[in-house]
Amino acid sequence: MERLFRFFQLLTAKRGQRHPNSRRDRPFLSLLLLCSLLVLVLGIRATVVVAQSDSSIKQEEDKLIRQYTLPSAPTKPPVYKPIPAPASKPESPPRSRKQSAPPPQKESAPAPQPRRRQPVAPEPESAPPPREEAPPVRRSAPPPEKSDRPFIRESEPADNSESESQPTQKESDTTQTPESSTSSSQSDTDALPKNLPVSQYALEFNRSPVVGNRFRLQGVYSEARLGFTRPHDWKVKSVKALIRYQHSPALLANRSNLTVRVNDRSIGSVPLNRKESEIGSVVFNVPPNLIQDYNDISMVVQQNNDAKCSDPSDPSLWSEILPDSKLLFDYQLQPIPLSFNRYPYPFFDELSLEPNRIAYLLPTVTQAWLSSASRIQATLGRLADFRPMETRLVQDIDEVEANERVVVIGTPADQPALKSLNLPFKISQNQVLDGSKNPLPEDVGLLMLTTTQKGSVPVLVVTGNGAQGIAKAAQFLAQPDTRKLGTGQAILVSDLKTIPTPSSHNWPRYLPESNSFKLSDLKTPIEGKPFQDITVRGSGAAPIEFDFRALPDDEFTRGSYMNLRYSYGPQVNPRLSAVEVLLNDVFIGGARLTSEDGANRQTLKVDLPANLIDSTSKIKVAFRLNPKEPPQCGKITDQQLTGTVHADTSFKLNRETSVKLPDLKLFRSGFPLTAPQDLSNTAIVIPQSPSNTDLLALLTVSERLGRLSQADTINLDAYTLDALPSEIGKTHHLVGIGIREKFPFPKVFESGGFRLSDAFSRQTSQGSIQTLPDTEGVIKEVLSPENSDRILLALSAQTEDGLERVRQILSKDRWFSQLQKDTVLVSSDSPNPAEYDASAYKLEFLDSGPSTKRIGNASLLSKVSHFLQENWFLLPLGIVAIALLLYGIAQLYLKRVTDKKSH
Repeated sequence: MERLFRFFQLLTAKRGQRHPNSRRDRPFLSLLLLCSLLVLVLGIRATVVVAQSDSSIKQEEDKLIRQYTLPSAPTKPPVYKPIPAPASKPESPPRSRKQSAPPPQKESAPAPQPRRRQPVAPEPESAPPPREEAPPVRRSAPPPEKSDRPFIRESEPADNSESESQPTQKESDTTQTPESSTSSSQSDTDALPKNLPVSQYALEFNRSPVVGNRFRLQGVYSEARLGFTRPHDWKVKSVKALIRYQHSPALLANRSNLTVRVNDRSIGSVPLNRKESEIGSVVFNVPPNLIQDYNDISMVVQQNNDAKCSDPSDPSLWSEILPDSKLLFDYQLQPIPLSFNRYPYPFFDELSLEPNRIAYLLPTVTQAWLSSASRIQATLGRLADFRPMETRLVQDIDEVEANERVVVIGTPADQPALKSLNLPFKISQNQVLDGSKNPLPEDVGLLMLTTTQKGSVPVLVVTGNGAQGIAKAAQFLAQPDTRKLGTGQAILVSDLKTIPTPSSHNWPRYLPESNSFKLSDLKTPIEGKPFQDITVRGSGAAPIEFDFRALPDDEFTRGSYMNLRYSYGPQVNPRLSAVEVLLNDVFIGGARLTSEDGANRQTLKVDLPANLIDSTSKIKVAFRLNPKEPPQCGKITDQQLTGTVHADTSFKLNRETSVKLPDLKLFRSGFPLTAPQDLSNTAIVIPQSPSNTDLLALLTVSERLGRLSQADTINLDAYTLDALPSEIGKTHHLVGIGIREKFPFPKVFESGGFRLSDAFSRQTSQGSIQTLPDTEGVIKEVLSPENSDRILLALSAQTEDGLERVRQILSKDRWFSQLQKDTVLVSSDSPNPAEYDASAYKLEFLDSGPSTKRIGNASLLSKVSHFLQENWFLLPLGIVAIALLLYGIAQLYLKRVTDKKSH
């Protein structure tokens, strides 16, 4: 400042020396001095502001980034070493009741039991001969019933050398061994480590719902595909496709054949030359390098019964792939270093061919364990989606079986087993220590990966020195965006961003919230990407299909429509070609394709019937394309025909929010427990002293809610009855779990149409009974006693066995999808019934009480309409009352008119 002032003095002196008598420069110098002082003051103030801003930013960073001294990194990360599962008898789905059993085969013998993943010693491979005999196979049992299992979900392994019996008299076997398959398999085997054992696995076709007990290929040309996956820890050494088939005796051998493809590459063909419907068996070698994470196997048949031209509609053109066909894998289980950059693997493998098995180490049950376990299980449910998962509780870590995944949640005081695990963070005096041997703060969570039982069991540790830290660690795993940051063997979670709760009508798998949207606003079911233009080709093109799932509380009125934008190619026959729109397989509109030269971006307005739109709706757009020239035998004349549905196809809906509760049918889609989708309005309540069955039911409900929801986070809470805050009952939907004696909300079973009482008694409006024993479970939905806009879902029974039945129903898709009304009674004759047995469970559905309520934002006209529909018996009384009222008014009017005339 002083230097600046001296500079101005010097400048003034010099100018004075030059012009001692001039006064013109004085105003200029004063103005220059004033501006300089102003700039200087502003600069100093800006510097102070910047310094303060930097200080505040640093403080915010210190809040968000809290660094702690980490322990020295381990020399080697923990390695998960999967081992083959022990031998066990596989469970096959039962045969359909509608199909009669085939006649007994000759030379019958008891079928051997397939074995599961039996390891064999590695042997050097030699090139197989051009043709070898397939393993002998006898059709000793009828084909099993069609099951609900996707082909990639489960399979029952079998040993290749012992899983088939001797052939019948009419069976013949052939084997195709392409040379390319042999050389590829040999080179791949040489690259594998020689010290790893080789295991075998059999993936049977009858596990696919497409197959079941019937897999028929009809017509001159027919193709069918089945999908399968390769687990992450498999190193495939060799693959064989064992195809067993029958075909019509009318087929010409020189013009009929079966071709098998894997991932669109042919692995071999065989002529269809069996006589009198003999069973044929053929084994194809599959090059191991063809097997990827996601794969498909195709069966393609060319069938002819005429030397010149076969009629495609001839019923004698058929072939069947028998359900006991299978894929035989020889593979090596690879050790996998554990790191959070692979999470959720190995704790959940979306490519697994068997159910993922999770075991929770049971601690001293605390509030932190309940909420953290429920959120982690809900996260696993979202990852599983349609895939099966098995969950159980273990008291000791030594009880864990091979290839189970263990989850340990709790502080070192609650989980003493943490001290026996090899962890990167030390534990002393029930405290987790950092690298400087200081206890971590209670609000800091810690995630660690390790193994036990010589590396065969991976362990996920969710811990901390306090409940707040454990909650943060569990929430880190529940949020996909933050989970992507994970890497290494351990993660310290000090601060976590809170994700805003989505609106209650923001359901990613359902229709958008806006009433006007386009097809591009909908997502594909598998990849979850926006729909693009879709084109189909040929006269037999499959329809274009997309989900049109309404929210469970949506109610549609007249006036909803769809503007279909479509195009089609030239050379169509205008008399025989059309486009059709179907909603839930019901025809709702269509139009002829009138231009022989094709058309681009045509518009078809189709009304959407309100009564057909629900939470499971699908729309199909089918192009019925026929060429101008009639088809000729052996000539393809329809591949130039194309039809396209454009992504700018638009929809306009008239809907309002209105739904009647309670209704267990809505629970199939999760409503209202999954509104909003982050589960922030739902709480699970268990007894004060929960049993293992109560805790397993809690995990099962959490998993089911996770499967039924999609969001960027999970805010599901769980409480014991004594820890339940009073305000939660007023603001949340509640799920009560426990047997009747310990049920958190006993008033649920003391009122209403169905009541459970002591001494194994049950009552309805029709009467009361006592039964011994009572092993039935009860699922009941009622309006919450604290808030009639919320519901209370009761999962209960008189005994632990009955509650276990309820848990099994919630865990099995086939039975869960049958829930309806407001009360379900669950019974079973078997302690552990098969999921795919149609008679495994017996469900009784009841409307237990009149206590219902319609919630939503419906218009006045809709409310009046609903009132009349629900109270129709008042309509005749209303009509009579209105008629009497009108009659009285008319009589009064006539009387007044008469009085006026008389006067």
